[in-house]
Amino acid sequence: MRTVTLTKGQIKRFAAIAAAVAAAAAVGITAVVTSVGTKAQQRLLPIYRVDRTDSKIAVTFDVAWENSNTDELLQILDEYDAKATFFVTGDFCDRHPEDVEQFYNAGHEIGNHSDAHPHVAEIGVNELINDTRECSRKIKMLTGEDPTLYRAPYGEYSDNMLTTIEGMGLKTIQWDTDSIDWNKATVEDIEKRILKNAKSGSILLFHNDLENTTEALPVILNQLKKSGYEFVTVSELIYHDNYTIDANGEQQAVKADTVTDEKIEAVIAQYSEQIKAAGITDEELSLAVSGIKSGDLSKVPEKLRPFAQQVMNSLDSAGENSLPEVDSGEIK
Repeated sequence: MRTVTLTKGQIKRFAAIAAAVAAAAAVGITAVVTSVGTKAQQRLLPIYRVDRTDSKIAVTFDVAWENSNTDELLQILDEYDAKATFFVTGDFCDRHPEDVEQFYNAGHEIGNHSDAHPHVAEIGVNELINDTRECSRKIKMLTGEDPTLYRAPYGEYSDNMLTTIEGMGLKTIQWDTDSIDWNKATVEDIEKRILKNAKSGSILLFHNDLENTTEALPVILNQLKKSGYEFVTVSELIYHDNYTIDANGEQQAVKADTVTDEKIEAVIAQYSEQIKAAGITDEELSLAVSGIKSGDLSKVPEKLRPFAQQVMNSLDSAGENSLPEVDSGEIK
């Protein structure tokens, strides 16, 4: 299956644009329609995890119930130098505004978890925009900042919901590692689930107001930190531009295209004498150029593959305005 490309230069599907714009007009706002490149038959996906190899992990909490363990959570996170993302509902902001301020003042990120915790995949666009906008308004009143991340209640989503939320300037965030703390899991079960499944780029799901979560969290953070993981906010974990989301919801960065025809020709021109001396024909050289550009060297003549591979690797790692150095000894 193809991945869904989410880059700013593209345009959303016409049906989604029409729905979002009509709804925005009805409630008196203009949803900024960003780009979602896709095919009509492809289902859109939120971000479940991020393709990273730098051992960064995002700890997240859904906050919709009461506030029994706010102080404990903040103390534990501080002890392990962990920055988390708290997805709060507008209703929680109304009932416990001081807790939202505590999360924010401790350096944690505040995300939008809806205002009234509805089943967002089932409600109309007007209602979704109103609900989301109201939660963002309350968060900004308490923190001074507009949230940029959204987590849907119950983890529900649909194409229409995702395009509407994206059009409002929010990225929808799921998770790839669920503690199941919400399902009355034991402390041991919570620890095992997280430690077994967490990896670089993971988004971990917890909930506040649960005693077992409070007890399990120190062990989890301690073990992950010993394993070399760094705890960052979701905004620090994800890519904000030039990315794709694959069929499993993994967000992947899209590399800038630095392997242009001009650069390939410029590099090869530097070794024209060696290429000529090695008896390379124009046809063979053309196959090498095509292979370098496509990244597929299977059709490149064997005697040119080492050279082509080195040119390809070097171009990939070179800066946009620089040419790589290639060992001319690879041309045989």
